[in-house]
Amino acid sequence: MSLAANVQAIAGSLIQVEWDIDDDGFVTAADPILPPIKEIFIGGAATLIVFAAIWKFAGPAIAKGLRDRTARIQGELDGAAEAQVVAGRQAAEIRTALGDIDGERTRLFAEADAQAESILADGRVRLDHEIAELHARAEADIATASNRSGDELRNEIGRYSSASIERVVAETLDDAAQQELIESFIQRVGATSAGATS
Repeated sequence: MSLAANVQAIAGSLIQVEWDIDDDGFVTAADPILPPIKEIFIGGAATLIVFAAIWKFAGPAIAKGLRDRTARIQGELDGAAEAQVVAGRQAAEIRTALGDIDGERTRLFAEADAQAESILADGRVRLDHEIAELHARAEADIATASNRSGDELRNEIGRYSSASIERVVAETLDDAAQQELIESFIQRVGATSAGATS
């Protein structure tokens, strides 16, 4: 049996409580609003004993729990304050990095422009070189075509002149003169070949 029950039993035996029983068999007090004075003393004493026991035995545990809760809440507040400081520092770093991003973007655009200018300059030099080679090749082709045309023209002139000479010779020389020219040519060729063999 608990201490409170023992105290209540002892108080009940010392103070006699008067009860009335109504027609339905229920136990009722003499006063319908307030309990009997003896019960108030017994209940009050039991309540004081229970509160004293709670104060003595449960009080330190409750106080320790409240202290731990206070320390935990304080730790969470400190952690939140530290997190806020860290977040502010990170925000400042991000703002600084954004400034650096603008500078980096400007630098990259400048490098891209320089590379584009270099590529354009190289392309222009290469094109000028290729155009010069094409001009030289065209001039060589023109000179070759001109030489070929000159040779073809000379051949045509030679062919036409030999044809015209044959015609002129055939029209101006008679058969006797032609025969004489052929014989003199044969003698010259024969004399030349005889001189070459000796």
